[in-house]
Amino acid sequence: MTRPILLLTMAFSLFALPPLRAQEQAPNADSVIQEQSSSVDSAIEVARAGMQADRTTIIGAAMNFNENEGAAFWPIYRQYERERSTLDDGRVAVIKEYTKSYPNLSSSDAKAMAERMFEFDARLAELKKKYFKKFNKVLPALTVTKFFQLERRIDLMMDMQVESSLPPLTQAKYLAPPK
Repeated sequence: MTRPILLLTMAFSLFALPPLRAQEQAPNADSVIQEQSSSVDSAIEVARAGMQADRTTIIGAAMNFNENEGAAFWPIYRQYERERSTLDDGRVAVIKEYTKSYPNLSSSDAKAMAERMFEFDARLAELKKKYFKKFNKVLPALTVTKFFQLERRIDLMMDMQVESSLPPLTQAKYLAPPK
């Protein structure tokens, strides 16, 4: 009974913010782009703040820790979240840069942004490996694996919410590199 309620709570909290779609280019495209960028920035910040607040509640409810497990888990989790938030700040900066540059994104800018996102993804994977080891020192492997599986699902839902608010790259203008 608790699991369906938890899933519904997660779904409603993630989709409470309606996705923002790229608008057709109007005669004053720069003002539309600036407005979209501001809206996307706001959507990202609202989704991120809401998800961070809900994440602890969702994890606590889904993991159903006993007293000893909770006492071992939460201090390490707070360390993990502090380190992770630094990485997430970097990812958000790239996303904001993309929304400001869209739709006149140069090929070299797109490549640089993609490389930065790959770097953040790699650093996040390393952070998760680091904390997987830390959690395994104080909790059973099955519990730790369950946590990281839940964490992955929360990440996917949050990424889906952010991605749905971004203008699609398919509508960007191709700018040939200068000769």
